[in-house]
Amino acid sequence: MEHMSEPNFGGTGAARDADAPRVVVVGPDGVPVGTAQAAPEGEENESVGDLVEEPAKVMRIGTMIKQLLEEVRAAPLDDASRNRVREIHQTSVRELEEALAPELREELERLVRPFTEDETPSDAELRIAQAQLVGWLEGLFHGIQTALFAQQMAARVQLEQMRRGLPAGSSGSGAHPGEGHGHGITGTGQYL
Repeated sequence: MEHMSEPNFGGTGAARDADAPRVVVVGPDGVPVGTAQAAPEGEENESVGDLVEEPAKVMRIGTMIKQLLEEVRAAPLDDASRNRVREIHQTSVRELEEALAPELREELERLVRPFTEDETPSDAELRIAQAQLVGWLEGLFHGIQTALFAQQMAARVQLEQMRRGLPAGSSGSGAHPGEGHGHGITGTGQYL
């Protein structure tokens, strides 16, 4: 995971300018869980979309694997069904690898070991393999959500900085609260 690009939570920030805006990431309970630095002007952040090339496919496979895990937990499996679950698991991993960036693909390959072809896996082996894959995918989804949230907050900070940089008398909305311009027209410039 050393090559994966994620927001810099609680990092030293040595690679970034000390004056770069910082975004505080707050958890659901309102307690700060980390910080992320916005990229200085002219520098682009790596897009989350670069890590997951086909997000809809990953979501579909993840949902299917989670449902399959519930089924494997709920009922005892015979040899034929265990072989079928093994095939589905292996196919799912291959399909996921095609939808991921190389860094995530390598991580998935390191973590998920294939079943042997000559033996039928036990119910417990299948449950463990499925649970591991579901856990990895949930971690991936959580990381994507966190990165998107940090990017959104960094964009808000940049927007606020741009608004503060506007000349006096021109607010982002074009009107001050309490001013009536009649007929709902709030702009002061000409339209082309």
